[in-house]
Amino acid sequence: MSCWLAGLLLIGVLGGCAQAPMNAPLAAYRPDAGYRFTTLDAGDAGDGDGLYVALAFSGGGTRAAALSYGVLKALADTPITWQGKRKRLLDEVDLISTISGGSFTGAYYALFGPGIFTDFESRFLKRDIQGELGRQLWNPVNWIRLASPSFDRIDLAAELYDRTVFNGKRFDALTAARHRPFLVINATNMSLGRRFGFIQDQFDGLGSDLGPYPVARAVAASSAFPLLLSPVTVRNYPAPPGYERPAWVDGALGDYEVNRRRYQRAREWTLYADKAGHPYVHLIDGGLADNIGLRDVIDSAQDAARPGSIRQLMNQRKIRRLVVIIVNARTEPPETIDTQRRAPGALEVAMKTATVAMDNYSFETIELMKDLAGAREQARRAVEDCRRLLADRCPSAAQPPPLNEIRFSIIEINFDSIADPKEREEFLSLPTSFALPPATVDRLIAKGGELLRQSEVFQELVEELK
Repeated sequence: MSCWLAGLLLIGVLGGCAQAPMNAPLAAYRPDAGYRFTTLDAGDAGDGDGLYVALAFSGGGTRAAALSYGVLKALADTPITWQGKRKRLLDEVDLISTISGGSFTGAYYALFGPGIFTDFESRFLKRDIQGELGRQLWNPVNWIRLASPSFDRIDLAAELYDRTVFNGKRFDALTAARHRPFLVINATNMSLGRRFGFIQDQFDGLGSDLGPYPVARAVAASSAFPLLLSPVTVRNYPAPPGYERPAWVDGALGDYEVNRRRYQRAREWTLYADKAGHPYVHLIDGGLADNIGLRDVIDSAQDAARPGSIRQLMNQRKIRRLVVIIVNARTEPPETIDTQRRAPGALEVAMKTATVAMDNYSFETIELMKDLAGAREQARRAVEDCRRLLADRCPSAAQPPPLNEIRFSIIEINFDSIADPKEREEFLSLPTSFALPPATVDRLIAKGGELLRQSEVFQELVEELK
């Protein structure tokens, strides 16, 4: 009995020692430092943002990672001529916004560049990540660690990704590289139900330095599906020296009746500013707030106050061509719950509650992106009409400045566009997991490139950029 008690005591002590890594405090606020869009060079683009390409990679486990990887390969194989220079369309990518499974592909490309085309398949896509995570849980050593209140299943997953996929890379590596694309890995803030981006602008509100934070933990947070994996927790530190709440927040708090989007975003800032009431932030799968990774692109296109945003670059007359490619790995497996009288169980209800809302919200998000493009062109034409009328009827009146013409290309890649009904059904029935047969992965990679090349909008874009 004494031996058993001693063993239990030892397990308790060792378990209590297990600690998940926590984000670091920010020593001093520097808006010109850290992982921000404005601190990165245009790199191979080097064109003053005239051609701006944004990619949005959806959730969907290995299925989403493979499909988005196939799109990257197709972009690498697409030659263009821009400002007299021959290059690949992939070289012009400025922004990649990712969710869950798509975060693995986006993060790997941002960290390792062309290396993704030599080893990403073997290091992630064709591994049984799901099985490896399961074996981690059956390791007695990890039972002791999991007994700690400061260590959970998601921390085991983050360690596995860090060790076997991302080579221990931190966000400092992305900052030091100083080249685009700018990567935004998205999770969901459990308290707000809102998108949380792993960028320094977001971490400023936490009084935290994103630089030493492992990229793998951000990817783990982005793919921490509720019930299956626990949340990732980050610390909300006091504001660092020199930091002041953005000026737009105070104005937006009075905009409830005028601009409710700005008001809602300002309310988020007040939550992060309440350090005593919210000393920690718990992050789960980004798909609960945006399962296609497009919301960051939309926010960037709407927010003129955000440094380096698409809207700001548009207002500065820098962007002439805006390309948004949405890789949506949404599936629609055969539904059986309507064939039985018995009501679905608690797990089925929980899964449906999450995924049905994701799919409906994703459709509206894509339509919103298209509406924004249409509204911008409509506004440009309205200003031109106004200028013509003023010149004709009141030549002495001051004219509003013209809006520069911006060509939009909004391209969505999804399985619904597969022409063959049988093949379409096969892809729409693929499971969401982190373990797919290598042959299925190969088909997904090939299909990603095929769907991109068959897009009429993409064909028009490439023809114009020849």
